[in-house]
Amino acid sequence: MEKKYHYATVSKALEELKEKGFTYDFNLHEEDIVKNPDHYQIVHIYRYEGNSNPDDEAVVYGITTKSGENGVFVTGFAANSVSDAAQVLIKISIKGRNK
Repeated sequence: MEKKYHYATVSKALEELKEKGFTYDFNLHEEDIVKNPDHYQIVHIYRYEGNSNPDDEAVVYGITTKSGENGVFVTGFAANSVSDAAQVLIKISIKGRNK
């Protein structure tokens, strides 16, 4: 996995990814990420940290699938905002760093 880390606002990250062809919203299909993690590869990670409020912290993943679909997944840092799919993506990103 080629990792690219960009630090910007969430809206800027989404805008830049859309310009690169990442148009599919994986947040609408979280269950497939959980069921089939090997079908996904993270190619971009945008991390945004709020200046004063931890609730403003988020990660935007640019994801590609084995079938060639490109899209995004957005998750927060707060304990109540980390879904099963977000945990799978964290594991995928860690696995990619170990290669």
